[in-house]
Amino acid sequence: MNILGVDIGFSGALSFYDGSELLIYDMPIYEVKKGNALDIRQLSQIIKTNKPESCYLERAMLMPSNGKSSYQKLGISQGAFEGILCALDIPYTIVAPAVWKSRLDCPKDKSAARMRASQLLPAHSHNWDLKKHDGRAEASLIALYGYNHLRK
Repeated sequence: MNILGVDIGFSGALSFYDGSELLIYDMPIYEVKKGNALDIRQLSQIIKTNKPESCYLERAMLMPSNGKSSYQKLGISQGAFEGILCALDIPYTIVAPAVWKSRLDCPKDKSAARMRASQLLPAHSHNWDLKKHDGRAEASLIALYGYNHLRK
C-alpha cells in the first residue's frame, strides 16, 4: 500500500510511504518575478510516476498574520492537488493538522515535529536534518498517519 502524504505549503513536501520505504520530494516550485509559483506540471508527474493508492492532503490552514499572497498560494496549491488527484483517479482525504498531529502525538512546533518524525520513522530521519526541511518531516508524518488510518 503506497500512501502519499502532503504538507501543502510552498515550503512543504510530498512523501510516499508503503510501510517501510519512504520517498520524499520537496514541493516543486519555480521562481517568478515576485516570489515563487507551484510547478503544477512537475507536481503531476511526481504523483503519476509514484502511483499512490491514496493521498492524505493536509488542509490548508490560513493564519490571520498571513498576507493576501499567502492565501492565494495556499488556495492554488490545494486546488492543484485536488485537480491532479481527481484527474489521476486517486482517492484522497483532506486532514486537518490538529487531527493528524493529535493521532501521532506531534507538537505544533516545527522543530518538535521533526523530532517526532525521527522517533516514528528513525530510518528516514536524515531527510529532515535541517530546520528548513520541516515540510519533509510533516509530509512523512501525514503519510504515516494515512497508512495507519487505512490499515485499521
